[in-house]
Amino acid sequence: MFLQKLKDISTFIFDVDGVLTDGSIQITDSGQGLRTFNIKDGYAMQLAVKKGYKVCIISGGDGIAMAKRFSNLGITDVYLGAGNKVDIFKQYLIDKNITADEVLYMGDDIPDLNVMKLVGLPTCPADAVEEIKAISKFVSPYPGGKTAVRHIIESVLKVQGKWQDAQPNASDSGK
Repeated sequence: MFLQKLKDISTFIFDVDGVLTDGSIQITDSGQGLRTFNIKDGYAMQLAVKKGYKVCIISGGDGIAMAKRFSNLGITDVYLGAGNKVDIFKQYLIDKNITADEVLYMGDDIPDLNVMKLVGLPTCPADAVEEIKAISKFVSPYPGGKTAVRHIIESVLKVQGKWQDAQPNASDSGK
């Protein structure tokens, strides 16, 4: 059943804080928040984009550095400062002409709960809150910011026979 779900995925949607990061934010004296991203997650995301998957970010967090990181990975569908993730998700389905069944969403906390109830494959990192784990069809063995995203993208691409990159570039994930 789970492997069949992986075969149906065409779109990845990720939260940021607690999924692509460990949830920590360092605050500078000027009030700017600094986040740490895992380079292996970046490699998997850019490869998914290269292979024709839709990759979308929906996050309540915001910042120029975040936007730049995703842009450098080739991710153009980025919604930062998102208040209502469900509305953004529903509009995204319409704009991209996709169904909820082909979407894998990885979230970690209560703001992700309602949108995760709508997708075909709700997933979460190992350190997600209990409410999110309870509705997830897959809980990564890895915590947020520690390759949970890489693990799920790699799993989907391997099941679909698209994991290997014929022209890997060492700089792709570090942009």
